[in-house]
Amino acid sequence: MKPKFATLIILTLLAALLLLPFVFSPYYLVYLRDRAFEIHLILQGEIYKQITGYCSLFFVLIEMLLIARKRGRTWLVKIKLPGSLQVWRSWHIFLGVALLGSTLIHTIGSRGLNFNAVFLWVFFGVTLSALVGAVAETGVLESSRRYFGWVPHDTKEVHKSRFLISKAALIRNLRAWWLNTHIFLVAVFCVMLVFHIFLAYYYQ
Repeated sequence: MKPKFATLIILTLLAALLLLPFVFSPYYLVYLRDRAFEIHLILQGEIYKQITGYCSLFFVLIEMLLIARKRGRTWLVKIKLPGSLQVWRSWHIFLGVALLGSTLIHTIGSRGLNFNAVFLWVFFGVTLSALVGAVAETGVLESSRRYFGWVPHDTKEVHKSRFLISKAALIRNLRAWWLNTHIFLVAVFCVMLVFHIFLAYYYQ
């Protein structure tokens, strides 16, 4: 089971909706603090942050398990888990969007300051690089076209190949770009996550 192009578009739109509160948080957080200070205090409190933080961490650990299932065959130690690769890849995409939602709940849309702000933007990069890459790749795969590109009207038939790229080659090029970007951002995210957890407990 692999998500269809239409499903991925819906997930991308959902991710965009989940990102909107981060845009408007400077306005509604001030309103919440002024009009409902007790609720604001609870949402900024240690108990709320710990509960929602552990929920987000759970999603991250599940995502790491999915990565292990996807990449296990290429590592020295083969990881055998039930289910096909396509099923695990689908879960990886869906849970990635769910992780974005849990992050919104954890932060209540706050962009953070200093390290946390950079950490949040890295996480956005992780999510968006995966979604954009998966949408582009699936769109090409589901297309009935065999070649992609632009051919000028005055170009002779013999020269058309200079402007066209095959479906397989285009997918390879897309994957080389988005997958490497995604993996790099995931690595940075994991390192920053360790520091984020350390700082959260250090400044309790």
